[in-house]
Order: sequence, then C-alpha cells, then structure tokens
Amino acid sequence: MVSTGDTAPDISATIANGEVEDFELSDHLGDGPVVLAFFPGAFTPPCSNEMVALQEHLGDFHDAGATVLGLSADSAFSLNSFRDEHGLEFDLLSDMGRSAIQDYGLEIDIEDLGLLGVANRAVFVVDDDGEVAYSWVADDPTNEPDYDELLDAAESA
Repeated sequence: MVSTGDTAPDISATIANGEVEDFELSDHLGDGPVVLAFFPGAFTPPCSNEMVALQEHLGDFHDAGATVLGLSADSAFSLNSFRDEHGLEFDLLSDMGRSAIQDYGLEIDIEDLGLLGVANRAVFVVDDDGEVAYSWVADDPTNEPDYDELLDAAESA
C-alpha cells in the first residue's frame, strides 16, 4: 500500500470532467499539490457525502494551490452523472481497469453492496515532485477523512 514518503504511482485513467478524456497524473505534477480521493462507488451515501464535503472545501484547496481529483472504478459516464447530480466542480477519474486502485493497494470487495474490486476510501496528497506528502486509508470504507487535516496537508505540500 502506498504511504507518506513514497513516490506516487502514475495514474492512467479516463477523466470525467463533463467530457470524457484520457488522464495521466504525471502531466499534472508541478502545478501544486494533487489531492487524490479514492472512493468505492458513485451514488452510494458515504461516497456522495465525501465528494460533497470535498466540494464544500474546494475553495480552500484552490487557495492552497491544490487540484482535487476523485477516483473510482465507475465508468466515466456514470461519474459525469454523479458530478452533475452533486454539483461537483472538480474532476473525477474512472479506473474501470482498476490499475490505479491496485497500484495504490486499495482494492476491496463490499459484497453486501455487490461492489467487487473497488477502491477502499483513501486520500493522498501528492507534491510537485510526485512524492506522497500525506496518506489516509479508511479502516472501514464508510469512514470519511478528516477534512481539516487533509487541507493542512495540501497547504504544507
């Protein structure tokens, strides 16, 4: 599992930003910290709560020079609908092939919801050099990160 001090694995995914485009994390390094918020599945209550909370803090993250990205195994089309439904103004990454989820060591099954091979809830702050400056991984995927702690990490990265 990726942790603080590690080099962040690059992410090749599909970005859901109203459009559907290719995304490489390495192309976004050097422009300020990147906040990567992995979540199990769009339209589930805990994931909706987390993404809405990140949206509520988005101005603070932007003031810190940070880019916020959500990432799940959902399709880009589903993620675009999720963005629209919740008024999210940050981009979401579709990792349907689960390569980023596996590279970050976050793959879990939530069998009672029929979610297999999805991302555990986790947040990483990646600095300009591609190093993980902050990591948090949920003990239980229904838990949410401490948003003030996450913002402090983004400001410090």
